[in-house]
Amino acid sequence: MSVTKIKILLADDHRIMRDGLCALLKNEPDIEVIAEADNGREAVEMSRKLKPTVVVMDMSMSGLNGVEATRQILAMCDNVKVLALSMHADKRFVIGALSAGASGYVLKDCAFEELVRAIHAVVMNRAYLSSSIADVVVESYKHSQPPPNQSLLVLTPREREVLQLITEGTSMKKIASVLHVSTKTVETHRQHVMKKLNIHSVADLTKYAIREGLTSLDN
Repeated sequence: MSVTKIKILLADDHRIMRDGLCALLKNEPDIEVIAEADNGREAVEMSRKLKPTVVVMDMSMSGLNGVEATRQILAMCDNVKVLALSMHADKRFVIGALSAGASGYVLKDCAFEELVRAIHAVVMNRAYLSSSIADVVVESYKHSQPPPNQSLLVLTPREREVLQLITEGTSMKKIASVLHVSTKTVETHRQHVMKKLNIHSVADLTKYAIREGLTSLDN
């Protein structure tokens, strides 16, 4: 009798990481890697077209980070689960991913067996957190602390995309090309971002984006 495969989309901007995971997951009888994405925008588009069962999503990717990609994927794909896979254990990333709708959060230094357990858990509609970060989530909610990047919620999804691209040094012309809008529209978004955040320079925008976990600039 044939086994119904769990269809996986791997989204990570490090090729060696994707290659390693693909090689390991290939040995799992009920798991199939159907596609790979090397940035968040690609992950969103592939999810829309391929409808994977689970997107294993790196949180720190240039262009469109994993948190924003998760929000977009879950907004348009009803039955797709997102499992965050990250090297970051601090609450900015953990709470950010969970607030965006991720079903689980696993650290990149976990054993491969834990990743497989996490995939099976989210498919069964159960949340999964690496044990080493569970306390981060518990403490955050125990003290009723809002998500560390809540101030980002005053921005629209497009404004958050523009903010990340600006702070990564992308030119206005390139941003316009990536987002398929005019440079004038990009400039309008930039002005709105600065006004909403009460920030008046690109340098301060960059500091803000790093502090809030929107970009780490270490990709």
